[in-house]
Amino acid sequence: MLKLVVLALCLAYAYSCGVPAVQPIQSRVVGGIDVRPHSWPWQISLQYQGTSGAWGHTCGGTLIADNWVLTAAHCISSSRTYRVLLGKHNLKEDEEGAVAISPEKIIVHENWNSFFIINDIALIKLSEPAPLSHTVQPACVPAEGTLLANDFPCYVTGWGRLYTNGPIADNLQQALLPVVDHATCSQRDWWGSNVRTTMVCAGGDGIVSGCNGDSGGPLNCQAAGGSWEVHGIVSFGSGLSCNYEKKPTVFTRVSAYNDWINNKIINN
Repeated sequence: MLKLVVLALCLAYAYSCGVPAVQPIQSRVVGGIDVRPHSWPWQISLQYQGTSGAWGHTCGGTLIADNWVLTAAHCISSSRTYRVLLGKHNLKEDEEGAVAISPEKIIVHENWNSFFIINDIALIKLSEPAPLSHTVQPACVPAEGTLLANDFPCYVTGWGRLYTNGPIADNLQQALLPVVDHATCSQRDWWGSNVRTTMVCAGGDGIVSGCNGDSGGPLNCQAAGGSWEVHGIVSFGSGLSCNYEKKPTVFTRVSAYNDWINNKIINN
């Protein structure tokens, strides 16, 4: 029964899941580039309210249904008040179609471990459905257990730092990060035992920067049919620099958590 209900949920959003009205730029670049505005319409800015009352960007995330957002567990603090900003390109400008929605509920994985950085995944249920449009659309979730081949081209997106210790971006950025398979990424001179099978690595060639990917944001990979799937949630990277050779960005592998995601959505 659970599988049938989840299938119905997925079908309800199939008309727009992973198919942006504005096609993203697909090219190999050194470092990150400004995205084509609204070409990743599932990208959200998770913001928290400071003591002055002003809102500030803290993490990225991915809209996966009109009222559910996927992000990283390490982005969430019980002491903060959050909002989800959708339909944004430039964080400093007022933009038509952008909308801020407060969370109804935030669900952090019950086995999240900040020391080992395991189960770094969280769901945000929005207090009202996001108004789907050409600037706000959900991404597709890959099938359970999906593993991408080594060097599969994916894109990380976010408003993260433009370079090591640099400022965060005003405009949404993207960078091509080819997948590094687990056999390679778990080698001793790569990430070794720090990388679990519930994670996916991407980048790490010392050329293409992963710095543009904000914590909690998506690893966007295109399926055979042309739709875009969120295969990863930005989890951790090298503390040495934004892009250090053999230290690719490490993502929570979404396809390892399909049952967890489905269960939380159905029961909340």
